[in-house]
Order: sequence, then structure tokens, then C-alpha cells
Amino acid sequence: MSEFPFAAVVGQEALKTALILNAINPRISGVLISGPRGSAKSTLARALAAILPGDSDGQRAPFVTLPLGASEDRLVGSLDLQKVLANGEATFHAGLLAKADGGVLYVDEVNLLPDTLVDLLLDVAASGTNIVERDGISHSHPARFSLIGTMNPDEGELRPQLLDRFGLCIEQAASISVEERIAIVQQREAFDRDPAGAARGFEEAQAALTERIHQAQRQLAEVTTPSWVYQAIASRCEAAGVEGLRADVTWHRAARAHAAWRGVGEVTQQDIDTVEPWVLDHRRTQSPEPTPPSSPPPKEPPSRGEGGSSSTTNTSPGGSSNQCGEQGQWGAMPPQSQSTIQQAAPELANTPNGVGQAKTAATPASGEKGQVSGKGRSRTETSRLDGFATLIANRGQWPWRKLKMRKTQAGQPRAHLVLLDTSGSTLGQRLLGQAKGLVEALVRQAYAAREQVAVVGFGNGGVVPLLSRQRAPKRVEAALEAATGGGGTPLREAVIEAKRLIHQWQRREPGLHIRTYLITDGRTRESVADLGPLDDCILLDTESSKIKRGQGARIAQQLGARYATPFSGQETP
Repeated sequence: MSEFPFAAVVGQEALKTALILNAINPRISGVLISGPRGSAKSTLARALAAILPGDSDGQRAPFVTLPLGASEDRLVGSLDLQKVLANGEATFHAGLLAKADGGVLYVDEVNLLPDTLVDLLLDVAASGTNIVERDGISHSHPARFSLIGTMNPDEGELRPQLLDRFGLCIEQAASISVEERIAIVQQREAFDRDPAGAARGFEEAQAALTERIHQAQRQLAEVTTPSWVYQAIASRCEAAGVEGLRADVTWHRAARAHAAWRGVGEVTQQDIDTVEPWVLDHRRTQSPEPTPPSSPPPKEPPSRGEGGSSSTTNTSPGGSSNQCGEQGQWGAMPPQSQSTIQQAAPELANTPNGVGQAKTAATPASGEKGQVSGKGRSRTETSRLDGFATLIANRGQWPWRKLKMRKTQAGQPRAHLVLLDTSGSTLGQRLLGQAKGLVEALVRQAYAAREQVAVVGFGNGGVVPLLSRQRAPKRVEAALEAATGGGGTPLREAVIEAKRLIHQWQRREPGLHIRTYLITDGRTRESVADLGPLDDCILLDTESSKIKRGQGARIAQQLGARYATPFSGQETP
């Protein structure tokens, strides 16, 4: 069955334009399409292949799809074992990276790719060369491609390193008008009844798009950039707080491609304004503020035909603070800040039972098997036959006279999820500051083990992400200082959010082991018994009053969690 025609897609003008700009100038480095299910993300991405112009021989640029369950060998290439056996020569089959060279590599649900494939994509995207090495034999080939990915943000986040590699990011609206809904359904029904006939009805429009892209590609080298554009882009990137210069470079390239698409010879205010949200929204660290143009734009030259799509700047999604301090057990208590108090590392991240030197109570859990290595994985050293090295050593002879063995360390990757109670009850006796210090110590241990960590705060009537899942940063003080205390203790909401995150992470990485740390003083009337266990969970009870309420131990029992009192024996100032 043929793909749905690009020109037949109703609406989605911003996404269409972004994909076309990437086709005009592949050095923009790709497009990330983020949106809810059923919003034509995959339809448009795949339909792009049919309108890509061909080269001088009429060959279209390759459009290669990376399946979600692809193996490492399928991505980078694999050894032809039969030729090794027959001729004693190492011959490699080209992988998807080789096939995508000079074209587009498309990844559906890119946020669900396992980390091993993400690391490979990052390496190749940075160098433009794929290097395959097997026991002393190396094979390399060029692999320059534009990366187009789709994702549903409700199904998990994208690693920051890969997110920044996408030149443009389009965030699709969750709702569309009634008129567009009707037009989309009618267009889809017509295509389903007669795919070939529907495609023929759009042949002229498709050919016109291909020709216009081709003309823009030829004109791109002639597009000039006035000096005021450099100042405008640099100022806006600085105001957005973007890291590095990739945003500046991509913005210039996208603006020039947009000018070429419109058929004009010079970048104008319209060009930089149109592509601004697509370049900045996934990179900004500062909220956008409406400001006048950095420089009065010159008079707009006449454009040829339809000049791209009008774009509405989307506010960076970020994390909603959900400050609801007006309700809850602690009444109308405004959020208050409390500085981090340094704590000694409790040795929780890398000890097999997860409690280290902390005082433990009666909620046991079985320890992990094996030893924990410096990289924070439970590992067992084993030996197995190294088939590749054995084939090379025997030069294809059978039976084998020499066997080559390889020592391996099999284990389970691990991530850490920290739930930090920031409710009003933690403000007394500087408990919030001490709890922040405990989180900081945990993050330091995860950093040393090169593991990933996420921190979620719950208080002020809501659940707030303080640190999105990433390889543990060396310093986390700024993120923790931003966590203010106040309001009630939404424990149930925090546990439900933790279960949602765990489900997302393990869906993307089925072998991932997640350890959850619930840091709370237990001062809540909410029960979580009906929510079920949190698997590998440690409850760190920060209650320091002389008369203990015992709520922390009760919550630990309800969640099937281990229980620890990290501040026992310490004098609270």
C-alpha cells in the first residue's frame, strides 16, 4: 500500500514547512516531531520521502526507517559469517547507517530507543563516520544523514544529548478545530477506498512540491544574510539561555533555507521569526519574554507564491510548578525556600541491601545477587565462546582447532528515582535542607557510578519534576535550591507519578532496574496501600521529633519498601 501523499495532509503547516526546510538544507540536522497519538506525526514524516528531489541521475535521496526493536548489528552493520567460513575473509553487511548516508534516517517513537542505540547515533551524528570494530578488524564508512524522529511526550522523555542533535523541534497541539477534523476524516476515507486513485489525484501537487524544493536547493547558496540578522539571533539565543552555539548555527541555516523556500535572495525578519520556536523551544532554559525585534527589519521583498507557514511561538513546555499552597493539610501556607544542608553520603546507591549505614526497621527485602561494580551494576563475571575471534583464528577450517573465549560481565543497568517531600511539615527544624543534602549525596554517588537519576518533588499541593532523568550531573545544587517547601503532602500523587515513570522507563529499556528513594517525614493522613508495591524502594524517614508518629514505617510497609532513618543519631539544629 502506498504512503499517504504529503500534499494530501490537512493542516500541520508548521510541521510541513520544517520538514521541507530540512530537505532544502540537510545540514539543519533533522526534525523532532513531538505530539499526542493520532496527530499525523508518522504520516507526514514518511510521506516526505516521496517529494525529495532526485540527483542528476534521477535517484532520490535515501529514506531509511530504524525500527524500534532493531539490534545494534542491524544499525551499524554485521559480519558475514558465511564468507568468513568459506574464504577466511571478514566481510561486513551494510547496516541502516550506511544505507541512510546522504539521506534521512527516520525513527518512530525515538524516545523509546534503548540507550545503546542512542549512544551509537550520537557518536555517528557527531563524526559523520560509522566505525565497526570486531577483535582487531575495523571497517568504517561515511554516514551523514538527517535524523527525523517522532515521539509522544506522554510515553517518556528524550535524552538531552539526543534532543539537542535535532536541529528543529515541532510540538504539535493536542487539539484541532472541528472543521479540520472533518476534512481529515474525509481525506482519510477517500484514500482508504482507493489508495492508488487518491495518490493520482495529488500527483501534480506532489510534483510541484518536489520541483519547488529542488529550486530552493539550487538557490540556497545565493541567499545572503544581512549583518543585523546575526545580532538578532545571538541576542535571542542568549535571552533563551541556550547552551553552546548549535542553536545559533541551526537558526542561521533554517532561516536561509526558509528564505530560499520563499524564493527571495536575502534573509528577512519573517524568516528568523518563523523558525525561532522550532530552533529554541527544545533548547531554551529561560522562559520566553515578548520583546521587540533586536533591529528594525528592512522592508520585506516580495515573495514567490506561498511563503511558508505562519508560526505561533509556543511557550517552552518545561515543568509546571503546580503551586497549590492554598489547599491541603497545612492551609494557606506560601512556599518557602530552605537551603541545602550538606550530608554525609549514606552509601545507599551502591550497597546490595540499599540501606548502608542507616538504621533499618522491619521491612526487609531480598538483596540483589552478585557484586556491585564501580559503575553501579549488579554483575557476575562469566566466560563465553568468542565466535568471531574463533572463526578468524581457524581461517574457516572445520572442525575448529583453536577456541577463543571472551570474559564478560553480565549485569543489569540501573537508574535511580528520588521522591523528595517538600511539604510544609518539612520546614520545621530545617528538615527540608537536610533532605536536600541527602538527595545531593545520592546524586553524587550516582554520578560516580555513571548512572542515571531523576528527582521529583512533592509538596505545595502538587508533584514537580526537579531533575529530569539523565546521567547524574556532577552538581545538582541549583535544581535542589529551586525546590521550595509548603502546603500539603500529596503522597498518593507522588507514588502514582513514580509508577508512571517506572513503567515508561522499563518500556523503553526492558532490562532496566529502577531503585526508588522516597524521602519523607511521613506526616500525611493519605494511605497508599491500594497502590501496590514500588518494587525496589527505600523509604528514608526524615522525621526528627522526639515522639515518633511511626507514619514512615507504615508507609514503607504499604509500599513493600525497605525502611531507613538516615538522620538517627544526629542532632538537629
